[in-house]
Amino acid sequence: MKGSGIARHLNQERIVLLLTVVLFAVFALILPKFVSAENMLSLLRSVSVLGILGIGMLVVVLGRGIDLSMIANMAISVAWALQLAATGTSLTEALGLGFGLALLMSLISGLLIAYGEIPPLFTTLAMGTFIYGFGRAHLITGTDVVYMPNDIGWIKELGQGSVLGIPVPVIVAFVVAMTFWAFLRFTKPGRFIYAIGDNALAARISGLPVRPMLVAQYVISGAISFIAGIITATSVAAMNTRVVNSNMIYDVILVVVLGGVGLSGGRGNVRNVVVGTLLIGVLMNGMTIMDIQFTLQNVIKSLILLLAIVADSILNPRDEQTGQQGDI
Repeated sequence: MKGSGIARHLNQERIVLLLTVVLFAVFALILPKFVSAENMLSLLRSVSVLGILGIGMLVVVLGRGIDLSMIANMAISVAWALQLAATGTSLTEALGLGFGLALLMSLISGLLIAYGEIPPLFTTLAMGTFIYGFGRAHLITGTDVVYMPNDIGWIKELGQGSVLGIPVPVIVAFVVAMTFWAFLRFTKPGRFIYAIGDNALAARISGLPVRPMLVAQYVISGAISFIAGIITATSVAAMNTRVVNSNMIYDVILVVVLGGVGLSGGRGNVRNVVVGTLLIGVLMNGMTIMDIQFTLQNVIKSLILLLAIVADSILNPRDEQTGQQGDI
């Protein structure tokens, strides 16, 4: 009851939003170039992919799971699609095969978690390693970077185009956010995800399709990963598969937890992800303008993630059932 009282009086989302406003104001005062229209658009463009991936992670975390294979799935599926397009496969077929690969890998993860009852943390960690190794050995050979063909057509506008001065990646991120806001708020499957994350045993007793919904969460995560990968690849005209070995997956987890989504499941919404993404975007943009070393930036982000997890454990304490079920 004490933890619930604290949660009612301390809203992590509002605290993070306030920090974002304060940080924005500080950077605007000390960095003349920070508030320029060009930099603002650059900031939004840079965090659009992170926000899209955060929505995918949100769907999984709400169901008391986690997906550490998102970046591997994104990189390999999109790199394979680009390679197919470069070697003569039609764009539609190449994208379909890449999307199918992303869904298949996520489906396998979901089945292992839902029906094999293997903890999501270990399942997705292993699947991420498998996807990267399998993709590099059998699908993408001879290079770490797969370049986008010059004649790839309309799809390059997803990463490089703009509408009324607004970058298309920002528009795509907005559409994804609104779509899943409506999905989680107004549809039965969306409400099922909240119910399963809040109390899986009670959800099963009440007749909800718990196992199929767990599988669906990871398939949704795989689909969103592919969308984010397409935006990434078309923005820079290439997909670098070495991104799998970067800290990007931790950035995704950071924006989800930082915004106030509970790792214990059943608590959070799209708005939390947006707030967390904006704070990290403002912070990273300001540190980049100040020319702070990349290693130091990672240290700062790691400390923020640690503080966010501590805050989550205080505001969203795990109940007895969660402890009995084990960690994510």
